[in-house]
Amino acid sequence: MTPPVLLGGLLGERALGLRHLAGPRAAEVHGVHASEMADPSPYLLGGELLLTAGAALTQAGAAAYVGRLARAGAAALGFGVTPVHEVVPPGLAEACEQHGLPLVEVPPGTPFTAVARTVGRLMAEARTRELRRVAEAQQALAAAAARPDPVPAVLSRLAASLSGWAALLTPEGVAGTTGAPGTARGALAGGTAPGTDALEAVDTLARRVAPGSAATATDAVGATSLAAYAVGGGRVLALATGVRTPGDHTIASIAAVLLTLLTAERPAGAEAAALTRLLLDGDPAAALTAGPWYAVHARGAGDPQALAAALGTVLLDPHEDSARLLTDRDPAPQPGWRLGVSAPAAPSALVTADAQAERALGRAEAARTPLARHTEPGLAGLVGEAEARAHAEALLRPLSPALRETLRGWLAHHGNWDRTAAALGVHRNTVRQRVTRAAELLDRSLDDPDVRMELWFALRVAEHRPAEPGQPPRSAGTTASLSRDGRPAAGRRRASPGSGRIR
Repeated sequence: MTPPVLLGGLLGERALGLRHLAGPRAAEVHGVHASEMADPSPYLLGGELLLTAGAALTQAGAAAYVGRLARAGAAALGFGVTPVHEVVPPGLAEACEQHGLPLVEVPPGTPFTAVARTVGRLMAEARTRELRRVAEAQQALAAAAARPDPVPAVLSRLAASLSGWAALLTPEGVAGTTGAPGTARGALAGGTAPGTDALEAVDTLARRVAPGSAATATDAVGATSLAAYAVGGGRVLALATGVRTPGDHTIASIAAVLLTLLTAERPAGAEAAALTRLLLDGDPAAALTAGPWYAVHARGAGDPQALAAALGTVLLDPHEDSARLLTDRDPAPQPGWRLGVSAPAAPSALVTADAQAERALGRAEAARTPLARHTEPGLAGLVGEAEARAHAEALLRPLSPALRETLRGWLAHHGNWDRTAAALGVHRNTVRQRVTRAAELLDRSLDDPDVRMELWFALRVAEHRPAEPGQPPRSAGTTASLSRDGRPAAGRRRASPGSGRIR
C-alpha cells in the first residue's frame, strides 16, 4: 500500500503556487483526478484531489457539486482559475467549508499535470521512507531476538518502532514482560498502556485469534488502533497504537514471526543436533524430521540472519547478496528480499527441492515479485482438475467475461493500471472501474496477496474455456481535457465521459 500525501505537504511545494482557501489542511491525498463534468462523483474511487477549471460549474449548483464530491470521498478540490473563471466562484469556498472538503486554488501558471506529477513524486518519496523504516525495524527486531532476554527485548523494540504498546498474551498471562496486569490475561510490555476500554477490546481480539482460527484481528477504540496476531500455542501478540501507517502491519508481522520462533516448544539444541547427525552420518533423512521441508533461495540486501529468523529456521547458507535456507514452515514474502520456494519435500528429496527453489527465484526476479513458488504441476494438478474447475467457476461466477478479462490482465501486470489498459486496449479509467466493480462483486479486498493469488489461479484454470457470447462492449467516451496551459486543450481522447484520472 502506497502511503498518501498530506495536503499540507502539497501546499508546501512553492513551485506550484497552490493557495488554501477552505476546509482542513490535514487531508490525505491518494491520487489526482481531473474532470470538467457537472457530476464527476461516479468516477471517483475515494481519496483523490479533484482538479477542475469549473467549465460545468454554476454559482447556484456549487453547494450540490461540493456535496456530491464529499459523499464520493474526494480528498480535496483544486480549482484552476482562468481560462473559464477569473476567480474562484462565490459560494464555492463556503460550500467546501460546510462539507469539510479542502479547497485549493491552482494559479494560471500551474498546469494540472504539474500538480499530478508532484503528487506522484511525493507518494514515491513517502513509499521509499516507509520501506526504509520497515527495513530498519526488521534489523532492530532481529537484533533484539538475539539478546539473552529475547522475548521482552522484541516486545520492547516493537513498541518503540510503532510508538505504542505491545504484549505477548498467553493462556496464563503475559510471557517475558513485567508490570501491572492490563487485562485478565495481560500486562504492560512496552510503551504507554492503553485505557481500560482498549484493553478489554484487545483481550476480545486475543480470544478470537488464540485458537488459530484467524491469523490476525483488528479493532479501534476512539483514536487507538488495536491488533492481535496469533503466534502459536495459544499465544497472541497484542498491540495498541495511534494512527497506523502502511508499514505498521509489516513490522508487526515480522515481530509475530520472531515471537513464534522464540516461544515455540522445541528441544534445546535440536537444530545443532540435526546438523551433527547430518555431518557424521551423511543422511538428511536421519538428521531431519519428516517435514515437509521447503528449500528457499533468496536474493536481497537485507540481513540473512534476520531472514532466517523470520522464516523460522537456523539452517542458513548465506552469501554476499543471496542466501539458501531450509525451513519446515511455509515461507511468506519478506521485506527487502525476493524468494524462490520449492514444493514441500521430504528430507530425501532436498536436492530436487533446492533446484526447484533456484528456478522459482529466477521467476520471481523476472516478474519482480517478492515470492515465487515451484508451480508444477499447477493448481489443477495439486487438487484435481475437476475440483479446481469447480472452485474457479464458483469463485468467478459473479464476474462477467469483461470483468474476468480485465481482472486477469490487471493481475498479470501486477496491478499496473497503465500497462493493463494498454494490453486490453481500453482507457485506464475503464480498468479502474472494472477492477473496483469486480472487487465489489466478489466482496474481497484485492490488496490482500492471498486473494490475488487465489483469483489468479482461478482465472488460469478457467481461461481455456470457450469465450462466453454476449460480452458487453468496452465503455468509452470523449472528453475535452483541460491542459491548464492557459486555454482549454483542443484535442479529445478516449476516456470515461468527461473525466480523466491522473496518476
